Amino acid sequence: MSLLTKTSETSAARETPARRRRRVDRLPYLLLLPALVIIGVLLLWPLGQVVTMSFYRLNSVRQLRGDREWPWVGLGNYIEILTDPFFLTVLRNTVLFAAANVLLTMVLGTLVGLLLNRLGRKMATFVASCVMLAWATPALTGTIVWKWIFDDTSGLVTWLFNALPDGLSNALFGRSDWTGYGWFNSPLLFFAILTLVVVWHSFPFIAVSVLAGLKSVPSELHEAARVDGASPWRVFWKITFPLLRPVFGILIVLSTIWDFKVFTQQFVLAGGTQDRPTFMLSIYSYAEAFSPPPKYGLGAAIAVILTLILLVVTGFYVRMVLRQEDES
Repeated sequence: MSLLTKTSETSAARETPARRRRRVDRLPYLLLLPALVIIGVLLLWPLGQVVTMSFYRLNSVRQLRGDREWPWVGLGNYIEILTDPFFLTVLRNTVLFAAANVLLTMVLGTLVGLLLNRLGRKMATFVASCVMLAWATPALTGTIVWKWIFDDTSGLVTWLFNALPDGLSNALFGRSDWTGYGWFNSPLLFFAILTLVVVWHSFPFIAVSVLAGLKSVPSELHEAARVDGASPWRVFWKITFPLLRPVFGILIVLSTIWDFKVFTQQFVLAGGTQDRPTFMLSIYSYAEAFSPPPKYGLGAAIAVILTLILLVVTGFYVRMVLRQEDES
């Protein structure tokens, strides 16, 4: 046996279990390293650029290209936004819209998920495939279709209201001719249509996720509850909901993040950034940054505020999950 072989065997014999464990524990981090690098390049670097821009006054593309200097304003952009009364209106619109959409999306998605769980395999597959068409449709394409449905001259909704008897239409709505009626002119009606579009596009994901969670619930628990005479409502709240609480928690957080960031649907339905009374944070950030005269620093500051709000929501959920795990 050579001296090199004896030395290797001696070193392996002297290696302690703790040292071997530390060496093995590095492997998961090495495997995650490529993904972390990609996330850092595609997500963290642009986020860092937005945060940096929010501390400067940027009013031209030449500044972004580096042809002109960036005047430092510190927290000036944030102070200008937070002291603007219009920001409170935008924040109120965003919070109320997100709350309504999360509630409606969760309720509708849960009901559809419960329905799919009760159907047979073939029928459930057919219904789920039809439902997922809404989720698979790009937001831009779906919103264009919905905008045509509410078109004031040739839209389906306009045609249906014109098809009502004149006496009934006058009694209910005070008018009989709906051609040329601006469905998007009223802020309240605009938000109702926008909510319809967003919920239509979002509830299939909730339904399929709830269905996947229901498949993991032991059927014996439901059968035992039915034998004891429990109603479907009581079975859901006493058995199904507690077991699926982590699933519902994740879905609520994801829905909140998505609904706070709604942009495409609102931009298409409103036809741009002219309808300021219906602004929410995403389109407010875009309008401040790109509407003439451009204010890229202000737009970046609004985007940072939106990100901080979403981080607070996510952090609250993570804290709630950790507390539930400690209690269990």
